[in-house]
Amino acid sequence: MKILRSIFSVQKYIKQVRGKNKTIGFVPTMGALHQGHLKLVKEARRENAIVIVSIFVNPVQFGPSEDFKKYPRQIKQDSLLLDDEKVDVVFYPTVEMVYPRGYLTYVNVESVSEGLCGAYRPGHFKGVATVVAKLLNIIMPDAIYLGQKDGQQVAVLKRMVNDLNFPVKVKVVKTVREKDGLAMSSRNRYLNDEERQQAPVLWQALRSAQDMIRSGEYNSGKVVTAIMTHITEKSSAKVQYVCIVDKNTLEPLKECRKDAMIAVAVYFGSTRLIDNIII
Repeated sequence: MKILRSIFSVQKYIKQVRGKNKTIGFVPTMGALHQGHLKLVKEARRENAIVIVSIFVNPVQFGPSEDFKKYPRQIKQDSLLLDDEKVDVVFYPTVEMVYPRGYLTYVNVESVSEGLCGAYRPGHFKGVATVVAKLLNIIMPDAIYLGQKDGQQVAVLKRMVNDLNFPVKVKVVKTVREKDGLAMSSRNRYLNDEERQQAPVLWQALRSAQDMIRSGEYNSGKVVTAIMTHITEKSSAKVQYVCIVDKNTLEPLKECRKDAMIAVAVYFGSTRLIDNIII
């Protein structure tokens, strides 16, 4: 496994690979890897001759009061995990390399970036779209692998790829969960013991909502109310939002239907967790 730190070295490697007609699968990450990330890597490994993983904590997608400085950086541990998965290249650039002095160009995907998390994290998805667009231009993969846990991010990046004609397939991989249902996330480590015990309530509430819909309750307002009640009565979490939207356009839905996404965001203390389920 190669660890490449410069854009030039990655592009040189890509040129060599392309000369041998090998397919490239790409997994963008911010490091602090867990089994959710590794599931993406396994899918990329299964479907491609070459697998490239980027590790870059992107400052542009963090707000001024968010956890950029304390976000975990553990390149040695991450590298060992990726080596075990037989990753070919880890691209590990510096902030100065990705955003050199005087950097002015950003990608803003309108509409789908504005609701859900975008309403509470202004500029976040502009940062996500910008860095992924840059990485796609550098790596030029055949496929990019994303996790469904970040449902809004999936919608934003699928729209960007389509609108800007990137010649890449977007592969969405099912959310990987702990045994108790909690979606795997790098931020789970911030939970204290009591919060960690309560955190599976998100998935429990989403599953309960799914059962309501299967039983014939299609009114989004009633489903949202049931989810909020479930979470607040069975945990100390503070609900930031519960929304039912079209999974592709993220437009709010008055009635639950096929391809609806129920998305939630809550705070346990200062730790923000998100989750979703597709109907």
